[in-house]
Amino acid sequence: MAGEDDIAGTGGDDGTQRVTAIADCTSDLPCRIRNPQSAIRNRERGAGSGMIRIIAGEFKGRRLKTPGGDSVRPTADRVREAWFSILQRSIRGARVLDLFAGSGALGLESLSRGATTAEFVELHRLALSALKANIETLHVDDRAVVHRRDALRFAERLQPGQYDVAFADPPYAGDEAARLVALFRLNAFARIFSIEHPADRPIPGDDTRRYGDTAVTFIYAP
Repeated sequence: MAGEDDIAGTGGDDGTQRVTAIADCTSDLPCRIRNPQSAIRNRERGAGSGMIRIIAGEFKGRRLKTPGGDSVRPTADRVREAWFSILQRSIRGARVLDLFAGSGALGLESLSRGATTAEFVELHRLALSALKANIETLHVDDRAVVHRRDALRFAERLQPGQYDVAFADPPYAGDEAARLVALFRLNAFARIFSIEHPADRPIPGDDTRRYGDTAVTFIYAP
C-alpha cells in the first residue's frame, strides 16, 4: 500500500514510478506524465472540492477538478480572467511555470491559450490528485510536466531565463510570496513572474492589480 506521501502506480525495478503515475521527484530531473492512470494528490485552499472552468482558448468552458479539504483556495474565475488579460500577448508559444500549482488552473489555462509547455510544481497529495485528473481530462500530458517538489526549493535551483512566464499562488498565511520575489530579484528565472497574494499584504513588485481582497503582483526580468 502506498504511504501518505507515496503515489500508487506501477513501479520499475529501480523503484521509479512508471508513467502510470507522477514520479516522486527527488532529483533535479523533471517528471513527465505519459498516459497517467493512477491516483495522486493535491493542496489548495478553500472549502470542499468542486469545479472551476477554463476561461478562454482551445479548452474554453472545460471544467477542472479542484481538491477537497479546508486547505483549498482556487483562484477565482474573475481574477484569472483579469490576470490573463494582462498576460495575453506573452502566453502564446511560452514556456510556463506554475509554482504552488494546486489543481493546475493557471498552467492549464496557459496551455489552452497557446503556451508550448507548462511545468507544475506541487507537493501535497490532494492537489496532485486533482492536477493529474485535469491533465488527463484535457489530454495535454505531452505538454505537461509535473514536479513533486517544494516550490521554494525548486525555484532556488532554476536557471536565469529558464521560462517565459511563471505563476505562483502560494498559501496566503505564510511568507512564501515575499520569499519568491526575493529569489526572482536575485535570479530572474522567467521573463515575467506573477504572484497571487492577499490585497492587505502587499509584496514588492513592478505592478500590482487588486481584485477585492485578492491581489496579483507582476515582476519583470531586468
